[in-house]
Amino acid sequence: MAFPILYSPLFLEHRPPGPHPENPDRLLKAIEGLRRRNLWRNVIEPEPVPEEELLRVHTPEYVGLVKSIREFAYLDPDTYVSPGTWRAALRAFGAAGKAVELALDEGGLHLALVRPPGHHAGRSGRAFNAPTLGFCIFNNAAYAAKVAEEKVGRVLVIDFDAHHGNGTQEILWDDSRAVHVDLHERDIYPMTGYEYDVGGKGAEGSKINVPMPPYSGDDDYVHAWDEIVLPVLRQFRPELIIISAGFDGFRGEGLTTLGLTEVFFAHAGATLSGYPLAVIFEGGYSIGLERGLPAFIEGYLSGEAPPMKALPSPETIRIVELVKRIQREWWVL
Repeated sequence: MAFPILYSPLFLEHRPPGPHPENPDRLLKAIEGLRRRNLWRNVIEPEPVPEEELLRVHTPEYVGLVKSIREFAYLDPDTYVSPGTWRAALRAFGAAGKAVELALDEGGLHLALVRPPGHHAGRSGRAFNAPTLGFCIFNNAAYAAKVAEEKVGRVLVIDFDAHHGNGTQEILWDDSRAVHVDLHERDIYPMTGYEYDVGGKGAEGSKINVPMPPYSGDDDYVHAWDEIVLPVLRQFRPELIIISAGFDGFRGEGLTTLGLTEVFFAHAGATLSGYPLAVIFEGGYSIGLERGLPAFIEGYLSGEAPPMKALPSPETIRIVELVKRIQREWWVL
């Protein structure tokens, strides 16, 4: 079954001059993984957004800073800007916005396979006192949420990247129309996303963090997904779901202790089947791109995932129950 992929070769032009984890090979690995599963079809070249669209989620000062860098430079010890970054970033926003429009118009899954990534980028750059921007430039997922809110009333953002989407949380903090659920490894970069972060005044309960224990695997994530994400999904009844799709929690990726496999990603995709999805690419650097991304898409397209009875760790059960207790003021969990 074909589904639209929003992709441009310009995304490869955001590039470091030497070794760096966030490099164009990430997209090539993702494309190769999709090709192997016969999923690399129906590729659409997105249009860039006008510069002023960036101001919907970022300050003029931060946008101006990125635009002013014409040669290679580091914004911080992790995050670089290259001569191709500005054009790639404008087109990444275009891909994210187009994925939203197509998902709302046509239903189904729409993949924005973009670089540079975005979920750590806050309004002014670094968010919630994070030490760096974590490879991110502009926040594609938060922009997608703002585009969706022009058209519908209820938008659900789910982030399953191994790292907390602190930039997305900051930008949407006071936004009650966008419910943001974030599953991530606890106590790693950017050291944010804890259970008691529930949203700003008037938006309490719209931000739901599930900081997973180190060494969590499929059983732990499936348990958290079924106990937190799916009940929120059923109660909120979103008109669109935006996925901050990171695959760096896949076993063997090496940046975290997580040990996820195709089992979790297929389960996540299958349980969202039937909802309109705008999938915005975030993290993932090797095997997660080759195996996790196709598993998520195939789960969604088939609506089927291998049956399993999750056997989570005691610490996962404790964290999930804590999240439930905190969020029961706003959700039936």
